[in-house]
Amino acid sequence: MSARNPSSLTLAAARALLGVAPGADERELRSAYREAAKRAHPDRPGGDAALFRDVLAAYRLLQDQPAAPQIHFPPACTATAQPAPHASLEIDVATAVSGGEMDLAIDGRRLRLTLPPGLRVDDKVRVDGVTFLVRHKCDKDTLIRGDDLWLTGRVDSRVLAEGGRIEVETALGPRLAWISTKAASRGLVRLPGQGLPARGPHAAGDLFLRLEAVSSGVESAARSLLKRFAAAWAA
Repeated sequence: MSARNPSSLTLAAARALLGVAPGADERELRSAYREAAKRAHPDRPGGDAALFRDVLAAYRLLQDQPAAPQIHFPPACTATAQPAPHASLEIDVATAVSGGEMDLAIDGRRLRLTLPPGLRVDDKVRVDGVTFLVRHKCDKDTLIRGDDLWLTGRVDSRVLAEGGRIEVETALGPRLAWISTKAASRGLVRLPGQGLPARGPHAAGDLFLRLEAVSSGVESAARSLLKRFAAAWAA
């Protein structure tokens, strides 16, 4: 891998190189940089001088970006300025992702809305001469920011420790994710293209899973397989 200077490195590539999410603060950047630099350092076994220079370039590029509002998860609901009466359409995250139908009563009329998948905040939905401005409902385990979807994912603590391809339970149903030891220790994994679906000028967003370890008492598939192998070997 050839080294790149900061000007030739995109923000997305820099974040991927350090393993940080958009909006990471200076402390997170510094910690991710130290870990990546330590792994890539040419004086270490398996190190790579070119990769080490790329890691440094990524860190400098992200340091130069203006600080983004910190993302708190679970999200806190905040009051937003409301548009004119009868102009606001509040939908939950599941509807924003998958679309659906909704019945509304307005001015003595009953309206049925057919909502497409991938509705963003401030998108407009028009039916029978009434225009609605989309808002997203607050929820303790789900959050939409721009095109990206954030979910709390609950995983058995032993399964999380072992990593690998894991089915993560979320408020919107199970999601399959490859969990590395780094992602497990950080408690966050990014699934590109699995956020809000593409719609109009918007590309598909990414899904960020905040990993929450739970104790279910259920043995992981990897541990069960190891036990069966050991039993067969001893027979």
